Amino acid sequence: MWRDESVTWQVAHRPLGGLWDLLGQVDAVHGLYYLLMHGVFLAWDGGLWALRLPSVAATALAAAAVAAIGHRLAGERAALLCGLVYAALPPVQMYAQEGRSYALVAAAVVWATYLMLRERWTAYAVVLLLGCWLHEFAVLALLAHAVTAWRSRGWRIAAGAVAALLLPLALVSARQAGQQLGWLGRPSWQDWAAYAVLAGAALLLARGAGRRDLAGVVRVALPLALLPPGLLMTLSLVHPWYVDRYVLYALAGLALLAGARLAAARDWWPWLVVAALLVPAGCWSVWLRTPESRKDDALAVAAAVRELARPGDAVLFLPSRRREWLLSSPGVHDGLRDVALARSPEASHTLQGTELPSADLRAALIASPRVIALMDPAGQPLDPYLREAVKRQTLAAWFDLCSVTEVRGARVALYARPGGCPA
Repeated sequence: MWRDESVTWQVAHRPLGGLWDLLGQVDAVHGLYYLLMHGVFLAWDGGLWALRLPSVAATALAAAAVAAIGHRLAGERAALLCGLVYAALPPVQMYAQEGRSYALVAAAVVWATYLMLRERWTAYAVVLLLGCWLHEFAVLALLAHAVTAWRSRGWRIAAGAVAALLLPLALVSARQAGQQLGWLGRPSWQDWAAYAVLAGAALLLARGAGRRDLAGVVRVALPLALLPPGLLMTLSLVHPWYVDRYVLYALAGLALLAGARLAAARDWWPWLVVAALLVPAGCWSVWLRTPESRKDDALAVAAAVRELARPGDAVLFLPSRRREWLLSSPGVHDGLRDVALARSPEASHTLQGTELPSADLRAALIASPRVIALMDPAGQPLDPYLREAVKRQTLAAWFDLCSVTEVRGARVALYARPGGCPA
């Protein structure tokens, strides 16, 4: 469980009233997903299994939808291959095994695409709106669908209904955008390179669109693969909003193009390319199933703290947002004295709680014989805020550093007053 999944776990375990109060302050964009997971945990509080099972099921549904589109546009052989390609894509597998909303959003968008082809406009609007309420950047799929269906009066009505009914969420989340997306920067060169690979592969697979067996696939799949990520990256040059997982559903377009091409292939060389790609894709897939594939490991951090802690120890988070590492392990967090915490996350209607003023925090730290500090890995930039600087300065001036335990994406350090370190 990495820290984003830890947010899902602790927020979904709050009572409905507390969840509603939180969404008025932050994370409204994930509100429907948290409500869904609240229901999952009420039905079965199965830990990581319960946290991730909805994403697994949603990825299976998305693969089925990709196959259904392939079947409608290019036949049974294409259906099988399109669905298999989608399920085999490593980014799809990554979010299939993660307790966040992105796999569910992808399933909703791809099924909406299928319903668009069937001209089931009421169902289309309902399913796409569900995806948008799970994460509002699903609305970018409307641009891809417009390329295919803009001439249809039914689509225009359905698209207008989706936009209108998404507006309340957009207004609320716009007020929260500063704290919600403030951590993002403009797309890096790696982001542009990844998009160039996606676009190049999609355009290469779309060559020969004049062929009857490929024209329909290209008309649906190419806009879905290119437009949502391309537009979001372009917007992010002004307002940094881009993260690849926000438009995960674009990979369905690539899978449709690849599966249809393979189904139509009469030569052996496309299959040789597939065979060559299986080795790196397989290695990537195996790596995705290790803790090293995530930024950190909240459960490993909690285990390290549990081994180090003694009754009465203080715990300190540097920076405060790393409190998330222990909030999903209340048995560990509640057994320590959270020395900087003024109001808990539930009481303050926030994700990580609120902390004491700098002077009070400093006094509380000095009064603590031992402090377990949870910090980012070495080399990470330090938060410049006054409260965070006070934490670092007080530890350096009043405590000895006894030990540092390196955990995936974190450091767990033990500080003690002079002479108090374990032998």
